[in-house]
Amino acid sequence: MSRHAKQLELLQIPTVGAASETMVPFVLGYDHRYTNGMPIRYVSFPFPVAGQPLEVHKRYVGGNDRLSGKPMMQAIIDALTVPLTEHELESGPPPQDPPEPRLLPADTEDNLQQLFKDRDWTDYNPIILPTEQRVARMLAGTSHSPDEVVHTVNWPGGARPITVEKAAVCAVMAGAKPEHFPLILALTTQVPFGNSTSSMANIIVVNGPIRKTLGMNCGTNVLGPHSEVNAVIGRVFTLLSKTVGHLHSGVTTFSTLGSNMQYNNMTLAEHEERLPQGWDPLHVQMGFKPDHNVVTVGIGWTCISSVGEVQRAYPPHIIRRQL
Repeated sequence: MSRHAKQLELLQIPTVGAASETMVPFVLGYDHRYTNGMPIRYVSFPFPVAGQPLEVHKRYVGGNDRLSGKPMMQAIIDALTVPLTEHELESGPPPQDPPEPRLLPADTEDNLQQLFKDRDWTDYNPIILPTEQRVARMLAGTSHSPDEVVHTVNWPGGARPITVEKAAVCAVMAGAKPEHFPLILALTTQVPFGNSTSSMANIIVVNGPIRKTLGMNCGTNVLGPHSEVNAVIGRVFTLLSKTVGHLHSGVTTFSTLGSNMQYNNMTLAEHEERLPQGWDPLHVQMGFKPDHNVVTVGIGWTCISSVGEVQRAYPPHIIRRQL
């Protein structure tokens, strides 16, 4: 909403943004400072919106603005006509946050585990602390330079580059091994995971010889907690999304219920050898050769959604990446 309002304002068209009450802290705070940069006036309405009867929407419009407490139509008129405040006349780039240090000060195991939780850098399960030595061992799993940028996250509040070293840090935290790292690097190019006001989830599908090389589960209990490789690969995607992806509840993500699928992101390897006759593996259907190693990330809404039903207008978004 804010980027569209900004474009109209740049065309000298007075504009008012409208946001649900759950999103107000984001649009007036983080989004204004790190993404939009222009003070946009907002009115706010209750949540949820999607899937609600027309009568509910009419009550929202006929009710009071959740920000000012005024009747909604009066709040919109005031936002369009009242002169700009001193704050709204500000210009220029926002003050820059100091860069995060590459290394944290030495501390005890317990204190560092708590620090990572306090900063919301984990999934709240214990992590392997990413010491310099452990990260160096992980980097031995690739020929890429540690400072090579493999992906840049442009939302929210981009652009944040993800280097090979940052990917290695999260790989260590998740309990991965150096031999897993080429697959993790390919997966890193698709960070962050799905993010919406309704509950999103992801699926990570691995194809090609790497399935057997790494010993991934592609058979019985494929989506259960029974495979080390499947578990750590899916967990790395979550940790990358929360750290360099900067997806933090109440700050940059506002899902109604969230989804427990985002702990492991439904990570599996396709059982290519057991496909019905004439049925090509997923990566071959996508245009790759059978001996290519490919990771496919599907992002979409889950069965836990404020929308209440599958929406034909929002099909899963499929991204594929060859290793």
